[in-house]
Amino acid sequence: QVQPVDSGGGLVQAGGSLRLSCALSGRTFSSYDMGWFRQAPGKEREFVAAISRSGGNIYYADSVKGRFTISRDINKNTVFLQMNSLKPEETAVYYCAADRASAFVNNWCGIYCGYWGQGGHVAVAS
Repeated sequence: QVQPVDSGGGLVQAGGSLRLSCALSGRTFSSYDMGWFRQAPGKEREFVAAISRSGGNIYYADSVKGRFTISRDINKNTVFLQMNSLKPEETAVYYCAADRASAFVNNWCGIYCGYWGQGGHVAVAS
């Protein structure tokens, strides 16, 4: 059973930083591309960032380029999202996703990602 487990959300002031983590069960970590989406109240879920199973390809939404960094640690079966210079409008539930069938274009796997974490709430105070 493949299950992403999110952690690391919280409250931060505008301009501050948070790091999200997502662990993937078992020996399957190297078989999956990993990434994050976020969903603000009353809005659709949107793509944030993704990293390929090898770590060689990385893809960001335009809105987070230069501020967010996605990385993966094979030894820990974990992917990280370092978020800097956070803005109040980025308050949302952030969901980790795992997939191995979608290309890194447009919104990656969108709502069709194979596996989802439970989500972590990120609140950015103004």
